[in-house]
Amino acid sequence: MCSSDLAYLVAYDAPVKIPAYVAYTLLPQNALGCFPRTNAFVADASVPGGARPDDYAGTGYDKGHLANNADLSWDSDVARESFYMSNMSPQLPALNRGTWKELESATRAWVYQTKQSHTIYAGNIYSASSKTIGENKVTVPETLFKVVINNETKVSYAYLMPNKADVKSDYDNYQVSVFDIERASGMMLNIPGDKDAKVKPPEPDLKTITNDKKRICK
Repeated sequence: MCSSDLAYLVAYDAPVKIPAYVAYTLLPQNALGCFPRTNAFVADASVPGGARPDDYAGTGYDKGHLANNADLSWDSDVARESFYMSNMSPQLPALNRGTWKELESATRAWVYQTKQSHTIYAGNIYSASSKTIGENKVTVPETLFKVVINNETKVSYAYLMPNKADVKSDYDNYQVSVFDIERASGMMLNIPGDKDAKVKPPEPDLKTITNDKKRICK
């Protein structure tokens, strides 16, 4: 399934009620999206029997975006569609509001400061024995992954993060190779360059992107 044109693509795993992965490209001109976050989580009508917001109620798990809202806030329809439950997986707050969020912010900064488009893959790793939550038995991933590809240089940065309360705060601790993600997930990702490489990303200029967003999004 796919959201609005040029938004994000979801490889949805219907039996487990979460995405195997999502993919999208963030353009430099879209890195400072100004449409405010709504938290309007809603079941995806195109997925019969899919997850609902109330599946997460009282479980201790966040409704964690795979394609994050801030990356998609350049268009009101796209921002709204980022809250479809088909774009969510159960994530512990330490991950969703901490390390995962920090990597999301860094990715936007890389796009903005390099003025180069980046393609992002974000996904869940789970098994038949993974825990489930809610009436619809939504699978809880054991690990999440993200690959960020600079489309100009073809250099990739890959990360594997445990869905645990004691996840470390610095995403650098979880950098791996693309091959490591393929091996852990069992998926083959269409990613250019050396899949065994582990290249250190640039330092994200969070100050500039934050200040420019405040100035532009009035």
